[in-house]
Amino acid sequence: MKAQSKAQQKAAGAALSAKRGESDPADLQGASRDMYDTMSESELEDMASTSRKRLPDRADD
Repeated sequence: MKAQSKAQQKAAGAALSAKRGESDPADLQGASRDMYDTMSESELEDMASTSRKRLPDRADD
């Protein structure tokens, strides 16, 4: 699944970093915390690798 906004891509990157042990999971909050708890490393990698070039800052609800 690809990220649909820059904010979502950024949150996935933070969660992925914590999953890999590169940052402390206790520092995560909001969407990145939810992603860390519910998504696999491969899912996070796919979402975090989305190009931000044409993404909106935030996704529409």
